[in-house]
Amino acid sequence: MATGFMAVLRLAGKGVHFTLAAFCLLLSSALAAQEVGLAGIIGSKALLKINGGAPRAVPVGTTVDGVKVVSVQGEQVVVEINGRKRPLKVGQNAVGVAASSDSDRLVLQADGQGHFFTTGTINGVSVRFLVDTGASMISLGASDARRMGLDFNRGQKGISQTANGQVVVSKIQLDNVRIGGMTLHQVDAVIHQTDLPIALLGMSVLNRMEMQRDGSTMTLKKRF
Repeated sequence: MATGFMAVLRLAGKGVHFTLAAFCLLLSSALAAQEVGLAGIIGSKALLKINGGAPRAVPVGTTVDGVKVVSVQGEQVVVEINGRKRPLKVGQNAVGVAASSDSDRLVLQADGQGHFFTTGTINGVSVRFLVDTGASMISLGASDARRMGLDFNRGQKGISQTANGQVVVSKIQLDNVRIGGMTLHQVDAVIHQTDLPIALLGMSVLNRMEMQRDGSTMTLKKRF
């Protein structure tokens, strides 16, 4: 078996390692904040239904599953999802809110556990990313790679150190990666032989960005 390179992939950045089961729970939590409904108002708390779940009383200034209650004023509540503020009245929903972006900048909002997620494309195919500064490259599971027409057997074989031990991966170069309004060309990536809970947006992309962190907000700006 050829081992022409060593890829370092830590599944959650900041050196925090998760088991596969725990990472799947993290993923389901992050993806939940796609539909937010206001069920009621109790004093300075908003009764939020997140992705159809049971109403939860969330105080002003608190973030739950990536949804922050910004203010409660009379019959209106302002929530912030992925950096975008949305006013809601009782019975109203905010559905399918995406991270705000422009042509050369992407603003992301941390979920309740401090992780950043975004949706982008690889070679024109949609993919959900976890931003991971501990991953040396974009990392794709087998199913995502097949969906994008990427062949594991055509890449340079190597070893990746993950939270579940060493695994064989295949290093390839992606034609293009798009997040927000930014497109990068000729981006290094690794494909795993097995599925991953989510694609990792690693340093092969992040090294080409300016990254600014301000509390629960991360701004990515394209450098080249």
